[in-house]
Amino acid sequence: MIILASTSAFVTFLAIAIFGFVFLLAGAMFGDLFDHGDMGHDVGDHGGPSILSSRVLSGFITAFGGFGALAIHMGYSVEAGSAIGLAGGAAFAGVIYLFIWVLFSQQASSHIVVGDLVGRSAEVSVAIPKGGLGQVRCTMGDNVIEKIARSKDNQEIPANSVVKIEEIVGETLLVRRSE
Repeated sequence: MIILASTSAFVTFLAIAIFGFVFLLAGAMFGDLFDHGDMGHDVGDHGGPSILSSRVLSGFITAFGGFGALAIHMGYSVEAGSAIGLAGGAAFAGVIYLFIWVLFSQQASSHIVVGDLVGRSAEVSVAIPKGGLGQVRCTMGDNVIEKIARSKDNQEIPANSVVKIEEIVGETLLVRRSE
């Protein structure tokens, strides 16, 4: 009877590990299909991955079942196997979360806030006539931004002149010729 109980616990832990692994593979093949209902969006920092994401949870389930099955196979009780499974699952989930966090932190964005242009230098690409509109080109990082511009002091500014962006009014940059 003891052999049947330990075999049954072993099979149960193994089934849990297989379920978690299949869930992990399905998430890898189909992407974030399972994360649309992710409850982790309210947990932690909104600017990064969640500890309740499907990848982290399926890694926890897989490791819990695997470590629990290993503990039962080595002769530990079901309670000890559960404790070992919890510890192993938590450790693996932590490693998976850290790995996802490192990948997430490596992402870059090309989003530019127009307000960040104020104070920067730019080059006039289309001459700005006296009291009229022209165009300037400004580089921010790897991005080149071209915007409509007007002279702040209503003076003519020829093409290829260097200007300083002093203000933004609507979508128009107010610029002054650099000395």
